[in-house]
Amino acid sequence: MRRELAGLAVLAVALLSGCATQAAAGQVPSTTPSATTTTTAPTTTTTTVTPPPPTPPPCGPEIRACVSLSTKQAWLMTNGVVDLGPVPITHGGAANPTPTGIWPVAWKDEDHTSSIYGDPMPYSVFFAPGGYAFHQGRLDEDSHGCVRLDMANAQAFFNTLQVGQLVEVAS
Repeated sequence: MRRELAGLAVLAVALLSGCATQAAAGQVPSTTPSATTTTTAPTTTTTTVTPPPPTPPPCGPEIRACVSLSTKQAWLMTNGVVDLGPVPITHGGAANPTPTGIWPVAWKDEDHTSSIYGDPMPYSVFFAPGGYAFHQGRLDEDSHGCVRLDMANAQAFFNTLQVGQLVEVAS
C-alpha cells in the first residue's frame, strides 16, 4: 500500500505541476484563435432635399403672360406676381422661330384652325403680328412659331388673357 500511496503522490505532483505550468504561462489555446465579429445595427441617415424654387419669369410687372423660349416655360402674372406657372411649352424651331418682344393680345378664338397649315389650334390667344398665338398642341415637337400648351394650361391662358393685355416673349 505504501507503494500505491507513493504512486499517487507522484501522480498528484505531476498533475499539480502541469496546472501550475499552465497557470504561470497563461491558458494555452487548444486551437487557433477565432476572429471576433461585432454586429452593429445599420444607421439610417435621412436627407431632406429641398427642390430648387421655380424659375422666376423673365418679364416685367406690367406683363400678363410671359414666355421664356430658352427654358420652354410660360407664366400668367398679375402686377409681377405669378398666378400660374411655370408651365411647359413648345415653340417654333429654327425654321419657324417664335418672335421675341412685347405685344398686346389681339384677339381670341376658342376653336381656331390654322389657315396656313390646316391644323387645329384650340384655345387660341393671338398676340403677335403674323398669326402667332398661345394654343393647345403637342409638347413633344417644335411648332410653326406659336406657343403650344397642354390642354389645361391652354384653357387657363384662354380664360385669363383679355384683349389688350400684354404678352412678352423672351429668348
